[in-house]
Amino acid sequence: MATTDMVSVGIGLFLGLMTLLFIFRIVLTWYPQVDLNKLPYSLVAWPTEPFLIPVRKVVPPIGGVDISPIIWVGIVTLLRELLVGQQGVLKMLGY
Repeated sequence: MATTDMVSVGIGLFLGLMTLLFIFRIVLTWYPQVDLNKLPYSLVAWPTEPFLIPVRKVVPPIGGVDISPIIWVGIVTLLRELLVGQQGVLKMLGY
């Protein structure tokens, strides 16, 4: 396997995992009573919170609903498509 292929797979897996974590984070916003400092919820909160904090400063909750995880799902999905999608930058470098 070429180095670019290994990098593409690694980046694709990382971005896919982050998308999944942000989707879990969206579901957790439906349950405000959940303590994000306790397991298993901390496994979702710990890697996503550093990304959500700056977005919350720019985009406040709308009607009491935190939309920052939704924004990050869009950003991460776009990055994944641009980098490792069918016409992604890393795919094009591999050819």
